[in-house]
Amino acid sequence: MKNNTKRIIGFAINDFNRNKGISIATIFVLTITIMLVTGLFFFQGIAGYLTAQIQNKIDITAYFVDGTQEQDILNVKDEIIKMSPNIKNVEYVSKDQALATFSAKHKDDAVLGQALQEVGNNPFLPSLNITTNSDPAQYAQVANILQTSDFSKLIDKVDYSQKKDTIEEIYSITSNITIFGIILGIILILVAILVVFNTIKLAIENSKEEINTMKTVGASNQFIRGPFIIQGVIYGIISFVICFLLSGIFALILSSKVEVILPGFSLFGFFLTNWWIFVLIQLGFGIGVGVISALIVVKKHLEI
Repeated sequence: MKNNTKRIIGFAINDFNRNKGISIATIFVLTITIMLVTGLFFFQGIAGYLTAQIQNKIDITAYFVDGTQEQDILNVKDEIIKMSPNIKNVEYVSKDQALATFSAKHKDDAVLGQALQEVGNNPFLPSLNITTNSDPAQYAQVANILQTSDFSKLIDKVDYSQKKDTIEEIYSITSNITIFGIILGIILILVAILVVFNTIKLAIENSKEEINTMKTVGASNQFIRGPFIIQGVIYGIISFVICFLLSGIFALILSSKVEVILPGFSLFGFFLTNWWIFVLIQLGFGIGVGVISALIVVKKHLEI
């Protein structure tokens, strides 16, 4: 058994070296394929970050009747969190905070500044800004709780009805981004597998006479398959090493450019954080496609 394993590995290495041109071509195609799959994972990371940023900016606001005590508002905040477990965040904004935020945002607008002075007192109401966990239906649920619960008498208004269409549209867009990524990924992976399969098929076709010779002398099917399976593993490992290095280099080079478009998102940081996923995807895909393609093509020759 041990001798057979050594011979199988020896045959695989000899075939790999003897057909260097085809081996290099196979590795090149497999590398491009793995990079496409890796690119999709990067795309999912960027899309996920963008989706989270958009969804984090969506909220509904409950404005309280002027004069409502701060402690009463904080009690409402606690009750909302208890009644709706899907709440991501509830932020209390006092009248003074609302005025300060508005003044800072419109500090260069003389007309609004003059209007505030003419009003004389603080026209803003204390409020709670509420963010849920990525489902537009949750906002409707929270708005309903606010408007029909025992503490509704403290609430002046909830702006859900004004934001409802915008919230639903944004969640529809982010959902479509995810679906698009999945569909694109499936298409590219299928095309890539087909290309790799045909390239490996060409490599094995070059050894057709060798396969027939081994069959003639009575070699077992397992022994005949062995060298080609090992070659598939070699193709996958070499392609993985190349792809992993290229992924890190590209992520480092492009990181600053991506951060200009998506502030706060580091492409290289994403790569470092998820390096083990990149290893699993690239190594698993490379070896898997190489070995499976080899098994399918050799099986056809064995059946002839």
